[in-house]
Amino acid sequence: MDQAEKTILCICSYEKGQEFLRACKRQQWRVILLTVTVLEHADWPHESIDEIFFMPDLAKIDDVIRGVSYLARTRVFDRIVALDDYDVWPAAALREHLRMPGMGDSTVRYFRDKLAMRVQAQQYGIAVPAFIQVLNHQKLNEFMANTPAPWVMKPRAEASTIGITKINNPDQLWERVNALGDLQSFYVLEHYIPGQVCHVDSLVYDRNVVFCEVHQYGRPPLDVFHEGGISTTHTIERGSEQERTLKNLNSKVLTAFGMESGAVHMEFIKGDDGNFYFLETAARVGGASIVDLIEASTGINLWREWAKIEIAVAEGRPYQLPEHKQNYAGVIISLARQEHPDTSAYQEAEIVMRLQKRHHVGFVVASPEQDRVQTLLDDYTRRFAADFSASMPPLEGRPPSTES
Repeated sequence: MDQAEKTILCICSYEKGQEFLRACKRQQWRVILLTVTVLEHADWPHESIDEIFFMPDLAKIDDVIRGVSYLARTRVFDRIVALDDYDVWPAAALREHLRMPGMGDSTVRYFRDKLAMRVQAQQYGIAVPAFIQVLNHQKLNEFMANTPAPWVMKPRAEASTIGITKINNPDQLWERVNALGDLQSFYVLEHYIPGQVCHVDSLVYDRNVVFCEVHQYGRPPLDVFHEGGISTTHTIERGSEQERTLKNLNSKVLTAFGMESGAVHMEFIKGDDGNFYFLETAARVGGASIVDLIEASTGINLWREWAKIEIAVAEGRPYQLPEHKQNYAGVIISLARQEHPDTSAYQEAEIVMRLQKRHHVGFVVASPEQDRVQTLLDDYTRRFAADFSASMPPLEGRPPSTES
């Protein structure tokens, strides 16, 4: 091995981030992938991976530390990157153990622990829904007496909407709390705010937001998660007051949380009072084809640029965002009754990507005109409901490793 060649260790519990791996290799870095055993035959870009290792469960942090430390006897790791939400904590623990640069245990809590991120945001004057840790029972009763139902009970360290329960009265809460036993302190209870949910997806370099796109979901992800149906998201009006407000809030949160460099996915809700409230954030690219959505509207691939940022930081040189477009795009995704849905009846020129996944159907559409994107999403939502839509019960815990 060339001793001057730098090595990046990428940790990934899901089949994703292929373009990140390719971009690292294109920059002449040695790429090592650590993933889970069930993904041994996944569609990894082996031409861009120098070595690949498998473990049964990357959530077992002590096992990961021992395994990577064993590899480090004969390899020098210059950078460690987590490609999925679930891998952020193990990667931080590895950096701490090996005394490597990057996000450590303290900072990572703001991007994985829903209680920590709410406390920190509130301390920096960022509006959040009323919340309380599920810990002291008297304080929980006081919270419910002073905060009108409904509430949502959220696992502190799960990703996205997984494991979230909507609570309508105290009896439901205590039934849930008692069922959790000694695990109840790992949850947070929050006032449910109905409204429009938006997501902000950013690239950060040297504590500065160098790229930022703002989108709005057609229906809140929590509603889709619990009630089923069709998920959509689209670029909001460029230059609008809403876009400016959300970009400003996004920067405030990133400053409060100490984000230095990388990709970030963040969500806010606009309540009926017209105010925006911070919901959560993650140190990763967004899922559910958000990468394709942003590439369709701007030409920027978040995986590729994130890899360039990681390498630039490691090599101590500046990062330059490529020139990009400012069009509009939208995503529509649904579970499908059919294993391989036939979408040949959908032939509009604005369709730039068709989802290829068993029992799923979805498109990315793009246009210079926001109204055209919205018209297509509205039309496809009606047609999907008749042609394809299926539903399944909400997930109670971590999804299978083949989920995106």
